[in-house]
Amino acid sequence: MKEDIFYHPDDKIRFTLRESRGRLTDTYRHKGMRRKMVEVIRRKGIRDARVLAAMEQLPRHFYLDKAFEEWAYADKPFSIGSGQTISQPYTVAYQTALLDVKPGDKVLEVGTGSGYQAGILSLLGAKVYTIERHKSLYKKALALNNEIGLANIRFYFGDGFEGLPNHAPFDKILVTAGAREVPKTLLEQLKVGGVMVIPVGKDIQTMLRITRKGDTEYKTERFDNFRFVPFLKGTEEQ
Repeated sequence: MKEDIFYHPDDKIRFTLRESRGRLTDTYRHKGMRRKMVEVIRRKGIRDARVLAAMEQLPRHFYLDKAFEEWAYADKPFSIGSGQTISQPYTVAYQTALLDVKPGDKVLEVGTGSGYQAGILSLLGAKVYTIERHKSLYKKALALNNEIGLANIRFYFGDGFEGLPNHAPFDKILVTAGAREVPKTLLEQLKVGGVMVIPVGKDIQTMLRITRKGDTEYKTERFDNFRFVPFLKGTEEQ
């Protein structure tokens, strides 16, 4: 195993990514493809240097089937099975930038999927708690992360609508599926001053950023429209 040390542009955040020379290989070609991907995201309006740096360091092709490796750095979503997708890089960057993660933030991610978004949050210094309703995706993401070696992510199989009350409150909550409405259970798991980013709508979702101002007071900001897979209740054992 080799351990690569990465630095935030202002040298205040150190990124550590353990790279396996076996199944997971990150070549100079892959790194060049990531730089081009990040430039595309930058041109689309993402200016957060910390988010862009994290996305340039984390190999997205690790999180996709081998058949998609050549397309891993296109700004497109891809199927990961169980009717779910890995979001396009721009969407990952957009949500992450809105969340404004600070080192040490305790972050709940609802919808682990491939584990890529959790990896980005981890590289930003967050303590990540991620929950997935599909057991097969949960197991796959957990096994992959064990290979990559990002230590500050905890994986859970469960109903995202319920969140993780035993670990609340959270500084930040990120929902990666389209909700018909904002779940009250998740709002209650935000600490006062905490922020939730969640796409809300039926067929097309509006990205919301919700800040908890007090015990029962919340501020809601509305941003651009996106299209996500639906946020469903319950769990899937297959």
